[in-house]
Amino acid sequence: MADKPSMTAPLLSLTGKLLISMPGMGDPRFAHSVIFLSSHGEDGAMGLMVNKPAQGIGLSDVLDQLSRDFGPAKHQLGVHFGGPVETGRGFVLHSDEYRSALHTLRVEGGFGMTATLDVLEDIAKGEGPDKALLMLGYAGWGPGQLESEIAQNGWLTADATPEIVFDLPDAAKWEAALGSLGIDPLVLSATAGRA
Repeated sequence: MADKPSMTAPLLSLTGKLLISMPGMGDPRFAHSVIFLSSHGEDGAMGLMVNKPAQGIGLSDVLDQLSRDFGPAKHQLGVHFGGPVETGRGFVLHSDEYRSALHTLRVEGGFGMTATLDVLEDIAKGEGPDKALLMLGYAGWGPGQLESEIAQNGWLTADATPEIVFDLPDAAKWEAALGSLGIDPLVLSATAGRA
C-alpha cells in the first residue's frame, strides 16, 4: 500500500516581513502596530514593534541601567516598546552593514538584529549601524498562533523596507505600511463581515 501524500502545505515563512495590525485587533497593546518579523517558522514567530516609542526613555537611560561604563553616548537613539514578552531584554534592529563581534542575526531584505551589549557600546561610540532602533521586549507567537491570527483578520502582511522601518516618524509607519499594499486606512473597518 502506497503512502498517502501529505495534505498539509509547507509553512510559508514570513521572516523579514511586516505585520500590520487591523483595526479590530482585540489586544490594545497592538493597536495600530507595525511589527518586523525577525523569525517565523514551524516553532512560532518573533517580531519587534517598530512604531511604538517607549515614553521618556532614550539610549543614555538604557546605558545608565547597565552595570558597564560605555562612556558618554555620541549618538542618541530612541527606545521602542518591542513587544510584551521579556520587556527587560533589549534588541537592536538595524541596517545589515553592521555585524556584532559576538552575534548578529541577518534577516533578508537589508536588516540585522543584535541582542548583545557590544552593539550598544558601538552605537554609544558612534561606530554602530547606520540605521537602528533599540527595542525593549518582543512580540512572540507559539506554533500556528500567528497563522491563526492572520486567518482571523488580525494582521495584514507586507514587505519590510528600510524606509518604513527606520526613516519614517513612528506615527506615520502604520499608514505607510498599509499604503505599501495600496490600502487606505480610512476604508478599513474594525469588524469583518460576511455576505
